[in-house]
Amino acid sequence: MTALLELPEVRQRVHTLSVKDYHRLGELGILSDDVELLRGIVVTKMSKPPLHELVAQKLLRLLMARVPAGFEVRREGPLTLCDSEPEPDISVVRGKPDDWATAHPGTAHLVIEVSVTSASVDEGKAEIYAEAGIPEYWLVRPDAGTVDVYRQPSGSSYSLKTTLQAGDQLECLSLPGVKFAIAEILPARA
Repeated sequence: MTALLELPEVRQRVHTLSVKDYHRLGELGILSDDVELLRGIVVTKMSKPPLHELVAQKLLRLLMARVPAGFEVRREGPLTLCDSEPEPDISVVRGKPDDWATAHPGTAHLVIEVSVTSASVDEGKAEIYAEAGIPEYWLVRPDAGTVDVYRQPSGSSYSLKTTLQAGDQLECLSLPGVKFAIAEILPARA
């Protein structure tokens, strides 16, 4: 199937969806719950192995304990962006749940993707998040024991990318008080 999508004559016939049309299809029950809209294309999300769930749960607990008042920590909550509606593993947005009764948040202060089986897709999302002006994007790679920290969005990229190791401290510059050791989110070593 992938090779078919790489053919120029097929690519010319692929039709993209607007966020509005994507919502409409969802309201009609045409879309499943395991998809997200990336660059106008409906993409099936990857399955989540146990390591992914473990790291995401640890991140969720740490963030909920440290995120300042006035912000919400969301797990797989949609963000409505220009031509995409990604559902990051975790996002931290300003406001309260009632603020999104009629529309998903259009930005975040921090988005996090845990990458166990979806590295190339998660790396590609950096461009989408940068274009949306999201100040910080963390790409957690538990198998490698690293976190890629993207900061300073500029156009369709981040000006600063740093890779931190298991022994390093992870600090969110856009959210005061959010700081912890990377080792705290990795699996315990036997």
